[in-house]
Amino acid sequence: MKAQLIKQFEKMGISKKVIDAFKKVSREEFVLPEWKEAAYEDSALPIIAGQTISQPSTVVLMLDALEAKGKVLEIGAGSGYNAALLSKLADKVYSIERIKELADFAKKNLKKAGIRNVTVIHSDGKKGYAKEAPYDRIIVTAAAEKIPDILLKQLKDGGVLLMPVGPEYGQQLIRVRRKGKDYLYEKLGGYVFVPLR
Repeated sequence: MKAQLIKQFEKMGISKKVIDAFKKVSREEFVLPEWKEAAYEDSALPIIAGQTISQPSTVVLMLDALEAKGKVLEIGAGSGYNAALLSKLADKVYSIERIKELADFAKKNLKKAGIRNVTVIHSDGKKGYAKEAPYDRIIVTAAAEKIPDILLKQLKDGGVLLMPVGPEYGQQLIRVRRKGKDYLYEKLGGYVFVPLR
């Protein structure tokens, strides 16, 4: 199953760097025990607190578009899976999760997977994490009507922010590159994500 997904990602033109990260992280360690068998199906799976772990093809597409490096801020830790992949692509990852039981779940999963360069913070992601700003990369794994200004301000000059933007039932994945005081926006296609709360 995992090998099939890797073939699919290669056909999609996903970078070798992101595929290598995918190979190194066991998705089954980040899903609920009853879903372990389905860990390598290309679909979103329920986790706890009414949330889901995104489908693998969406995850790798986003990571490819992010061009992850340096210090990364992730909004929406979920089960910790995306942060685990980011840990293989960047030096340090700060992952914010507003749901306490989910933040604890992510911490437990990352610890079990032996990942040490990710810090999970239980907090409101809409505010970002000013304490460690600025960031080389910011990735938001939940959708909103617009990108919060506070997140744009926490982006380093030359940095990239990636976020699904739009109404609840269909968003555009937006990539923002910061050039000094300017922010350059690109649309990367349609998606449906859970809302950023």
